[in-house]
Amino acid sequence: MSKARTLVLRAPGTNCDMETAFAFQKAGADVSMVHIGELMRREKKLEDYGIMVLPGGFTYGDDLGSGKVIANEISLKLGDDVKRFVEKGGLIIGICNGFQILLKSGLLPDPSAMNTKQRATLTNNDSGKFECRWVNLKVNMKSNCIFTKGITGMYLPVAHGEGKFVADKETLEVVDVAVYYADGDDNPTMNYPENPSGSLNCIAGICDSSGRIFGLMPHPERFITASQHPRWTSDNLQQEGDGLKIFQNAVEWVRHL
Repeated sequence: MSKARTLVLRAPGTNCDMETAFAFQKAGADVSMVHIGELMRREKKLEDYGIMVLPGGFTYGDDLGSGKVIANEISLKLGDDVKRFVEKGGLIIGICNGFQILLKSGLLPDPSAMNTKQRATLTNNDSGKFECRWVNLKVNMKSNCIFTKGITGMYLPVAHGEGKFVADKETLEVVDVAVYYADGDDNPTMNYPENPSGSLNCIAGICDSSGRIFGLMPHPERFITASQHPRWTSDNLQQEGDGLKIFQNAVEWVRHL
């Protein structure tokens, strides 16, 4: 595939689609904004793309829980299409609400379990409030995650009320953690506010065993240029923000298929 054709999935309540599409465009992708209804009516085909993106927001108002309605639509109405997409080597990234969708549809941590058993979720922050702040992230260098290759750490914003990763002991022992919440010394931490949600095992993002399906709570699309940093006028920053490499990694991987 010469072009990294990228589908940014939209639904009622999605509100980070434009920023995420721009980040992929800046990374060199050919981006299409596609409403989930277009996929369900077969007006657009998932198989025509190499990357599927589930951006942040509050799909369907989170009325039945964060990401639950669209997760059901994906697993029940688009399940076969998504399975074929994954089997053929497609990449999927879910950011914030997108991460919630990946977990509640069963696509993470193991896509073979989609629509059968949910093994993990994201629940209310320990603080009991919506957390909007910047956090340090440590990348797990042993992870299979394609999106984080060549990255050791990131400084990114979070904005969520339900970001605490929870799972049973068995799942926590085997899940591929891609990024951890970290303190100022780059050590994974459970301390608040460095870990803004109280996420178990300091987990900020995970991937499946292939490394091709990635979900995270922090927003890489909100830091792709230096001017998006909260101290951009005082710190001597590189032109590119920490989040851009995630999108570049995805685009380069698809281009070399």
